[in-house]
Amino acid sequence: MPSQGTIGDRVRGLRLNRRMSQAQLAGPDLSDSYVSLIESGKRTPTPVVARLLAERLGCTTEFLLHGIEPRQRIDTELGLRHAELELQHGDPSVAADRFTEIVKAADEENAMLTAQARFGRARALEAQGRLGQAVEAFERLRREAAAHPERLADLPITIALSRCYQRAGDRLRARDLATAALGQAERLSITQGELATDLAAALIEGRSERESDSPELAYVQHVLDTTGIPEVVDRSGEIQALWRASATAAAGEDSALAVRLADDAIMAGRQTRLALQLARTAMHWARLSSVPADEAERLVAGAVRTFSAFPSTVREHGESLVVHARVKLRADDLVGAGELAVTALGSAHDRAGTTAAEARLVLATVALAQEGDASAHLRGAYELLDSLDRPVFGTDRQAARCWRELGDLYGRVGSRTQQTAAYRKALEAAGVRSAMAGVTADATVSR
Repeated sequence: MPSQGTIGDRVRGLRLNRRMSQAQLAGPDLSDSYVSLIESGKRTPTPVVARLLAERLGCTTEFLLHGIEPRQRIDTELGLRHAELELQHGDPSVAADRFTEIVKAADEENAMLTAQARFGRARALEAQGRLGQAVEAFERLRREAAAHPERLADLPITIALSRCYQRAGDRLRARDLATAALGQAERLSITQGELATDLAAALIEGRSERESDSPELAYVQHVLDTTGIPEVVDRSGEIQALWRASATAAAGEDSALAVRLADDAIMAGRQTRLALQLARTAMHWARLSSVPADEAERLVAGAVRTFSAFPSTVREHGESLVVHARVKLRADDLVGAGELAVTALGSAHDRAGTTAAEARLVLATVALAQEGDASAHLRGAYELLDSLDRPVFGTDRQAARCWRELGDLYGRVGSRTQQTAAYRKALEAAGVRSAMAGVTADATVSR
């Protein structure tokens, strides 16, 4: 039974296979000219007409409309769900392979399922840190969404692209995309739910700590005020059990039940995903110097609680502890800031990040404020920052900020040589290397 091409191609192919004329297929209910228009692609049959034609052609309505039989379609739907579970709760590389298999197996008439699989594959590439490939995939999808809005929704693609460009270091492109997404969300009054949460996270990530009073930040604040950070529990055990049950049902040829169980597993993880995304947004929001101290305290404390509930967010838990410590510093709570920094230092097992170095910087700030000796913490921060791997995309804004802060602290204790070295490192981390050629370690840095 032919499955390639358009609905019209399938109608014509089946009619010719059955040696029927257009008039015979039309019967007493339709005109042969209407059948001709359907076959030429100039008309799309209504559901009623599709059922009528399917009966006369000896196929299912599902096959006539989508090019696959019901069993094939439900198996594809199941494959999409299992790939999504792999992406959210398993191995992103396996998820990418599964999405790719679905893309290869589907045909043009199943454009919506194919588009879902391609979007899933792009997200899986992003989850693996393969940002260049992810950007290329998302850009292709965004162009296709502009041409075929019935297949693809542009808004989630734009948000994902903004996120990828931000993490790749292209802040201007990321900001432009996030602003475009914000305009679309505001036109549709999207202020709650998954898209609003993802958009708020994209808008706040990478913002300067000194920014304030912008439409983007107003949207982020509205989302946080409306939704807050919900209390969640780790449901990973339940998710894994439902996922296994779905796989067992699929192996037993009970595809419908397998889809239902997979849907239950995906929904069980949705609340957690949204809570973690809101916690990230709240953490970045609390960094802003314009945010009132009590609001920053409330939000970052909620983020710390959320990250502490999940073993998979150890790195973000440490990061949120440092942000909380900095909020305490702004409130002149030196004891609280020091305690949080010590806790963050003890939880910082990810040597690729700046969490441990930032904790040392907070402890050095506390020591100086208490007129104590900060040399050990400054030396520790220097060593930690100096051991960081070079970023894939050439710049590391967070490391640059840390080096600059370290330089400021060295300046406070009168260590001019170390101050200059730290400022040089800050420029190098920011991608400014040629401008530093020939600068000696004992040169004076003006700011």
